Amino acid sequence: MDDKWNAFVDQDLAIQPTGTGRLNGLTFAAKDVFAIEGYTSGAGNPDWLLTHGPSAKHAPAIERLLKQGAKLTGTTHTDELMYSLNGENYHYGTPVNPKAPARIPGGSSSGSAVAVSAGLVDFALGTDTGGSVRIPSSYCGIYGFRPTHGVVSTEGVIPLAGSFDTVGWMARDAGLLLEVGQLLIDDQSAKGEFTNAFFGQDAWAMLDQEYKDALSTIVPSIEEMVDCTEWVNVAKEGLAEWSSSFRIIQGSEIWAEHREWIEKEKPVFGPGIAERFQWTSTLKKSDVLPRLELREEIRQSMSSLLSDNGLLVIPTAPGPAPLLNLHGDKAEQYRAKTMQLSCIAGLAGLPQVTLPLTEVNGLPIGLSFIANHHQDLKLLRWVIQFSEYRTI
Repeated sequence: MDDKWNAFVDQDLAIQPTGTGRLNGLTFAAKDVFAIEGYTSGAGNPDWLLTHGPSAKHAPAIERLLKQGAKLTGTTHTDELMYSLNGENYHYGTPVNPKAPARIPGGSSSGSAVAVSAGLVDFALGTDTGGSVRIPSSYCGIYGFRPTHGVVSTEGVIPLAGSFDTVGWMARDAGLLLEVGQLLIDDQSAKGEFTNAFFGQDAWAMLDQEYKDALSTIVPSIEEMVDCTEWVNVAKEGLAEWSSSFRIIQGSEIWAEHREWIEKEKPVFGPGIAERFQWTSTLKKSDVLPRLELREEIRQSMSSLLSDNGLLVIPTAPGPAPLLNLHGDKAEQYRAKTMQLSCIAGLAGLPQVTLPLTEVNGLPIGLSFIANHHQDLKLLRWVIQFSEYRTI
């Protein structure tokens, strides 16, 4: 396999299926953070690779897929210790976005998104803490899914921030996204139909007009699929405040998780990543406690809004993938907007799926649907219905 896209850390790694089942004949790749028996995951950083040994067994998520007939074909690049949304790695280079080679692929599951978008594998595993499956899926024009926090085991996955970390996956069609979900998510009892669609007014306000216009053409199809629609403000405190709370809680967990290794090994981090880890070391308990209280309020308010039949509809990202090597204020402003969109599901622990429904000047723009806790499979089934409806 010619990896002209720089998607893979190890494109020659091949783990044969351990059984037969619903994924017979399909291939998948895994972000370089998943435990694979006899293989050392590098987490996007050479010093991590040097200071860790091979795994004794497969991560449960990988084991389930192998048992169902899928073949693991390669491990994929990630941002350093998964702490970025760009996909630009100082040490290993940037995977090439197949839909926009002059632009970033998004991160931190960059290689997984690129491998799927380029058709190198049928589907791929990633992790999503702050948007790391959803954002690269949007930028690379594919389907991506972040499940309800805790419903898919993160055992055998290098952690970033435990109360946000999820195992997610990507595919080029909605049917395979559901198929993988049915194997990774234990049976859920969510019944009924989605009858209400809530459009996040404050989230849509993050878009420049041309991108808002493009996504707005999809709104009538959504309205026809449900009984009631309503435009609402998602965050009464403001999405900037939600994003700040996410950032502080996440940062405190990251430092607690990786402090010992960082202080002992003094790893070399690339620009941006180094400063981010340094910032996490400055956080105090008093910074975090009020943010934890707000997170609990957010979880309750979002659950109350969505109930058992509601969908929240938001843009996945503020627009298409930014240009490569974008730095300075413009880059920070775009990152801030991106986090304000991706923090909603993260703070509330909700399942979110992004769909590649439109493009602007040939650049993919993702639209997301968020459902209530433990409605993951119901959401993925609805996505298939919606995709089929739009093709009629």
